[in-house]
Amino acid sequence: MQVAENKSLLMMMIDSNLSRVTEFVLLGLASFKELQPILFIIFLLLYMGILLGSFLIILTVTSDARLHTPMYFLLANLSFIDICVASFATPKIISDFLVEHKTISFEACIAQVFFIHLFAGGEMVFLVSMAYDRYVAIFKPLHYMTIMSCHVCIMLVLIPWGVGLIHTLSQLAFTVNLPFCGPNQVDSFFCDLPLVTKLACRDTYVISLLIVADSGFLSMSYFVLLVISYTVILTTVRKRSSASMAKARSTLTAHITVVILFFGPCIFIYVWPFSGYSVDKVLAVFYTIFTPILNPAIYTLRNKEMKAAMSKLKSRYLKPGQVSAAIRIALFLEAK
Repeated sequence: MQVAENKSLLMMMIDSNLSRVTEFVLLGLASFKELQPILFIIFLLLYMGILLGSFLIILTVTSDARLHTPMYFLLANLSFIDICVASFATPKIISDFLVEHKTISFEACIAQVFFIHLFAGGEMVFLVSMAYDRYVAIFKPLHYMTIMSCHVCIMLVLIPWGVGLIHTLSQLAFTVNLPFCGPNQVDSFFCDLPLVTKLACRDTYVISLLIVADSGFLSMSYFVLLVISYTVILTTVRKRSSASMAKARSTLTAHITVVILFFGPCIFIYVWPFSGYSVDKVLAVFYTIFTPILNPAIYTLRNKEMKAAMSKLKSRYLKPGQVSAAIRIALFLEAK
């Protein structure tokens, strides 16, 4: 009886030790203190640019009746997702550049894992929705407004959020109940699932395979689907020489650029087995910071309708001679 009690007490102590980690240490982007102020300024400016550019697109689309079309409705929702992707960890990253010890609680770490897969998984599917919109616009132009009805547009927005939610919950199912007893250092600037699971106090080889199968399958399957669909559309568009087809080619080129910039780093991180932590950190910066700030430029700076709507918005809300910072940036990039 005494042996059984001692064994039970020992197991309770082991379970207590296995769950004692309450926070993680983020190693960040660079270990050199001299780079921290520079990175702070760069990331702060990039994050402000994302917020300004994305909110400007949303405001422009909602305030101009001429842009109340399915394409611009989807574009405004893409801008909202970009804000979400950039905001799940960037404020924490910016504040960490000002402190020496970069820590994050266990709950906040799990929250970052939840939101990155919710937003990134949703954006993957959302890019498919935008590809479907372009497919209908090019192949069924006379029935475009009938096919892309208000109900269909809402479904094309809700489905990505549903897929993203299912995806992130399936990922968290692998992680939440893992025992963490140390070490607690995450070699990145935010909590990403493959890095967090490696810190668990048990063999996570099978879990790592499940993560790759889940995230890798999602990213690869939608990337291949988008490549095939855009290849078919471009092949068809190239055979036509009208002005509307030239505009369609320009729009499709922008869409393909976004797809490559977003899916490339995701596939490399979750599918490619030979990437190192330093490479993964650079790629993580790319799809969490640079892609959201490039989307407004790619989708709007070469779009005459958006530029005209922005000019109309400026004249409506600003005094003569006064130009907002976001519009100044847009005009400068356009001139370049």
